[in-house]
Amino acid sequence: MPIFAHTAKFSADKKQLWNWYNSDGAFRRIMPEWEGIKPINAGRLVDGEETIFKVKLGPFRQKWVARHHSVVSGESFADRMIKGPFGAWNHNHKFESDSDGTTSVIDNVEYKLPLHIFTGWSAGFTVLPRMKQMFEFRSVRVANDLKQIQLTAELPRQKILVSGSTGMIGLQLCAFLEAAGHDVHRLLRPSTKLPTDVDSSKVIVWNDITGEIIDGDMNGFDTVIHLAGAGIGDKRWSKKRLKLIRDSRIIPTQNLSKLLAGLDNPPTRMLCSSAIGYYGNRGTEVLDESSSSGDDMLAELCRDWEKSSNAAKESGINVIHIRTGIVVSPLGGALAKLLLPAKMGAGGPVGGGKQMQSWISLDDEIYAIHHLLMKDDAEGAYNLTAPTPVSQKQFAKTLGKVLRRPAFAPLPGFVIKLLFGKMGQKLVLEGQDVRPNRLLESGYEFTHPELESCLRSCLGKFKL
Repeated sequence: MPIFAHTAKFSADKKQLWNWYNSDGAFRRIMPEWEGIKPINAGRLVDGEETIFKVKLGPFRQKWVARHHSVVSGESFADRMIKGPFGAWNHNHKFESDSDGTTSVIDNVEYKLPLHIFTGWSAGFTVLPRMKQMFEFRSVRVANDLKQIQLTAELPRQKILVSGSTGMIGLQLCAFLEAAGHDVHRLLRPSTKLPTDVDSSKVIVWNDITGEIIDGDMNGFDTVIHLAGAGIGDKRWSKKRLKLIRDSRIIPTQNLSKLLAGLDNPPTRMLCSSAIGYYGNRGTEVLDESSSSGDDMLAELCRDWEKSSNAAKESGINVIHIRTGIVVSPLGGALAKLLLPAKMGAGGPVGGGKQMQSWISLDDEIYAIHHLLMKDDAEGAYNLTAPTPVSQKQFAKTLGKVLRRPAFAPLPGFVIKLLFGKMGQKLVLEGQDVRPNRLLESGYEFTHPELESCLRSCLGKFKL
């Protein structure tokens, strides 16, 4: 059978690397963002365990079942495709210690395409480019995760409760926290459907509107991370939608804060979601955490959102507000909506393109949250945005460059208003130039300080 080979070197010993691969969060972390893979079961590194997921093949999804075999703990493992899109697939992973204290992971994949005798000739342009990008992503993601984990390796691991754990940020945050060795639990509503690859025994169920705990105990957590809230850009803003956006943030945060304040054994800190909408539409004015709040509807929402955690703060819990910008990932949010028109060459400037976009990669969002929860002296508000905001025109141009598509066809602002109403006006045609000054002063180093590197990583467009 044909063999695809890949070797990557990591600044970690074999034990650290093996522990990362064998963690509960590793499989979700290692899946490329652009592939649209849906994990179903993440098997541990034990003979006979199965990893199951669905992978996109054009407009369809096909189930892939891989069974682990030939596992030598700390040294090597392999997985063979039992069911899936290939004619055959057997993937061997070998961990080798290098003389300079690093560790190499050597991947060898034996594969056959379906009807290989007829289709094998096409692998060079149908399969191998995709595999090269996938393995490059995996190597970079593992290296970046290990770097962040090593920065706090001497600090105790924490017991962490996360709300909003099934959202785009929450899923990847929980996976990284698990890979980093933390004990992660999820705060869910009764109607929330937990992904099947997640440990369903580590949950607390509550009614976020009444504040009633239905199942579980909130005592004994070191940190609570509160991310829950209805998607602000998911649907056109009707009066009903605006009420849901507000109520899903203010009411649960008030209830959670009161619950935590009344515990016998409360958490030390609480990280609460907020957004750079706090600053309002400010054009090209450079903003940081010391800047005043804005005077529009989103600014008012963010102010009230942050105030709704006062009960926890007044009880002595250290409340940290994370004012997040545009999280860049094809898994959701703004980029997911932009990709199709951009791939069709229609991703030019919108409404003139001068509005500033303060963005952050999904990885930096996650790493920054971990950085803040591990710092005893972190307090107050932090902007979670990359240090290099861009205009909407620059964003479109960079996306076009990464995708190798033209990005000059303009889209007038009135079209956005017609299509999306007030939501389009506030989220697309307005903007802010927000800088993460306090985050940088706290010692955080960005993985993706520049937009192009972020887009190449999350879209599988590495320069190999």
